[in-house]
Amino acid sequence: MMDRKQKKFVRFLFITFLAIILTFILTACKTSSEKEQKVANFNYQVTDVQGTVVKFEKKPERILTLAMGTDGIVLGLVPPTRLVGVNHLLDDPNSSNIVAKAKQIPTKIKNPTAEQIYALKPDVVIVPNWGKAEIVDNLRDLGLKVVVCKGASTIEEVQENVLLIARTLGEEAKGLKLVEKMKAKLQEIDAKVIKISPAQRKKVVLISLMASYGGIGSSFDAICTRAGVINGVAEAGIKNGQILGKERLVEVNPDFLILPVYNDHGNFDINKHNNEFLLDPSLQTLTAVKERKLYYPREGYIYNVSQDIVFGVQELAYAAYGESFTQPADCHLSVAEE
Repeated sequence: MMDRKQKKFVRFLFITFLAIILTFILTACKTSSEKEQKVANFNYQVTDVQGTVVKFEKKPERILTLAMGTDGIVLGLVPPTRLVGVNHLLDDPNSSNIVAKAKQIPTKIKNPTAEQIYALKPDVVIVPNWGKAEIVDNLRDLGLKVVVCKGASTIEEVQENVLLIARTLGEEAKGLKLVEKMKAKLQEIDAKVIKISPAQRKKVVLISLMASYGGIGSSFDAICTRAGVINGVAEAGIKNGQILGKERLVEVNPDFLILPVYNDHGNFDINKHNNEFLLDPSLQTLTAVKERKLYYPREGYIYNVSQDIVFGVQELAYAAYGESFTQPADCHLSVAEE
């Protein structure tokens, strides 16, 4: 028979064993409960343009995009408070049509590294597919949710981006409304453009700081078509990414030139750049140079690949055909407050 000490020791072992078993059961239940809760919290998912499925437990509250165009789309869908940063040029009046909104967002970015993006703690990063592909993999390796959209070169692709980004933000209905606003504005412009006869159509060449931009396949070519303007670069068979040489420019001999206004918040002498171009001896026979048929656009419209590309169409039509297409500065389509 066990003495008193032995019985006490056996009782201790039994209680300890029961405690271990109970702890194991509770831990297993907790783990299972956490898994079930995670499944229960799964709310929606989106498939980006690369076919990657990204799942969201809730609407992203800390949003970051890596381009001005996608910044503009987000700001047309949600308030500025939901962005953790925007492109460094979005508050530059010469480059942006949404300066006031951009100024509400303190952090400005320019070619950030994956580590710099991670430090901003975004719930989602929206990346156009015209950038470096490795940034997407690097961000996902850091555990961030990344949605890749198109580097839009047509109005239709802009609309696709609006819908994809709206789904990403959990604002699908707002995306549909924003696209409808785009269509309504385009119909308004179309009604005026259709009255311009083929013989009245003006030919333009865009002189861009991006020397190879503006040919076939560019968003500029797309807005030329919608604005009823002939893109002289495209007419010459030059594709986006190719350069129209000065000799060829003289051959194209457009009715007017669009010159750059970009100055990087005053850090770049754009007047010096433009004067060097206009005084080039090889261009003095160009009709637009001789007759000073030069247009200095609101680049926040002309280069826009957000929903506000529609104002780029109207800006170009105004440059070519005048007052019937006039529009104020800082036009912006938004459903963020609706």
